[in-house]
Amino acid sequence: MILLVDIGNTHTHVGWAKGEKITKAMDVSTGDWFNGQMAAKVTGWARRSRVQGVAYCSVVPKATVEARKCLRPLAPGRSLELTCRNPGNLVIDYPQPKTIGPDRLANAVALKNLYGAPAIAVDFGTAVTFDVLDGRGQYVGGIIAPGVSALTDYLHEKTALLPKVAIADVPSAIGKNTAQAMQIGVVHGYRGLIRGLLEELFRELGAKHLPVVATGGYAELISAKIPAITHLNPNLTLEGLRLAWQNEFGVG
Repeated sequence: MILLVDIGNTHTHVGWAKGEKITKAMDVSTGDWFNGQMAAKVTGWARRSRVQGVAYCSVVPKATVEARKCLRPLAPGRSLELTCRNPGNLVIDYPQPKTIGPDRLANAVALKNLYGAPAIAVDFGTAVTFDVLDGRGQYVGGIIAPGVSALTDYLHEKTALLPKVAIADVPSAIGKNTAQAMQIGVVHGYRGLIRGLLEELFRELGAKHLPVVATGGYAELISAKIPAITHLNPNLTLEGLRLAWQNEFGVG
C-alpha cells in the first residue's frame, strides 16, 4: 500500500493506494501534527497496513517538519515529498516554481494524467485555487481567491450584528432572515465569482469547452449549479500524489 498525505491549512487528507486505485481516504485535523496525535495515528496505520511507499505534500511549514519525521521512516528510500523539483511528468512553465503550493502541483499532475489538456482544476479549500494546464499540457499558473468559509467568518468577525452561519444553499435569491441573506450572498455570490473567473480562463486559453475538475471541501455544493465544471473528484490531490510517486518509483 502507498500512504498518501496532503497537509492543508485546516485539514490533512489521508489516502491509501493500491496499484492504480485509491482504496480509502479520510480527513483529520492538521492541528494533530502539533499535539502528538498524528504521530500516534501514523504508527497505527503502519501496524495495520503494509506500507510500501509514502507520498506527501504540505502547505503548512511547521507541519511539514513533523511530517518528514513521521512519514519518511515508514518507507526508507521510497518516500516522496512533492515539490517543484519532482512533479512527475508535469512540465512547469512558471517564473518562480518554488512559490507554487505543492498541493496545487499535485492537482495539476492528476489533471494532466487523468483528464488531459488544456484543463483547469478548482480546489475549494481554505482558499479556492484555480490551476491551469495549457494545450501543451504544461502548468502555466492559476488564480487564488478567498475560500467560502473565509467569507462567512469575515462577515461575522467584522460586524456587530451578523451571526456565524452554516454554509448552505438557499433556493431563493431573496433571504427571509439574516442567516438566509448571508447564505445567499456567500453561496450564490461565490458561484458568480467562480463562473466569472472560469469565463476569463476559457477566453485566455481560447477554448469553448475543456475539462474543469472541482475538488475540496465545498466542491460539490458550489459546483452543483456551474455547468462549466465538468467533473467532481474529491481525491484529486491524492491522485496527484499517487501518480507522482508512481512516476518516481513505479507502480505500487
